[in-house]
Amino acid sequence: MSKLKVLGFTVSIDGYGAGPRQSLERPMGVGGDSLHPWMLHTRTFREMVLHAEGGNTDVDDAFARRSFDNIGAWITGRNMFSPSRGPWPDDQWKGWWGPNPPYHVPVFVLTHHARDAITMEGGTVFHFVTGGIHEALDRAREAAGGKDVRVGGGASTVRQYLQAGLVDQMHLAVSPALLGSGEALLPGIDLVQLGFRVTEYVPTSRAAHVVLARG
Repeated sequence: MSKLKVLGFTVSIDGYGAGPRQSLERPMGVGGDSLHPWMLHTRTFREMVLHAEGGNTDVDDAFARRSFDNIGAWITGRNMFSPSRGPWPDDQWKGWWGPNPPYHVPVFVLTHHARDAITMEGGTVFHFVTGGIHEALDRAREAAGGKDVRVGGGASTVRQYLQAGLVDQMHLAVSPALLGSGEALLPGIDLVQLGFRVTEYVPTSRAAHVVLARG
């Protein structure tokens, strides 16, 4: 059966998935740029996001590449698609990633405001879901056709799926950065009670990769 996975999700050493005051100029919030050096140097990032050659093929790259394996659909929060709030502005915004986003599968964006789907290059189609996390998961699983579904963030979206007991596996990349405030991932969430156990722990110079699975 299709699994719901949180993969390649980076948190600071003090547990934040993004800094405070996210905006168009600072998509990851103040200080959030310090979270992702582990990914930015990898061949996977250069291929999937920059559409360029080069990059390292080290342990960080192996975890980045694994995060795309067998993924048939994504679920994200609105912040992962747009900096705007409230009713959608007529600004022709089509996401943070340009005309060919790195998803290459259907993406279901959680929002309170309906809008038509947007078809991008490379197989990405953004669908906007107003019925909550369960509707988004049902639609994503149908679109995935038996493959896994990846929750891409942000922290609030991951928290909702964790609290509902719907996440099967997580890969957290713990970055050696301190943010002090922002979007916290795990406060009040008892991973042990939810049935998670650590199945992998692999530190590198840029992140500690922690894989947790249920069951």
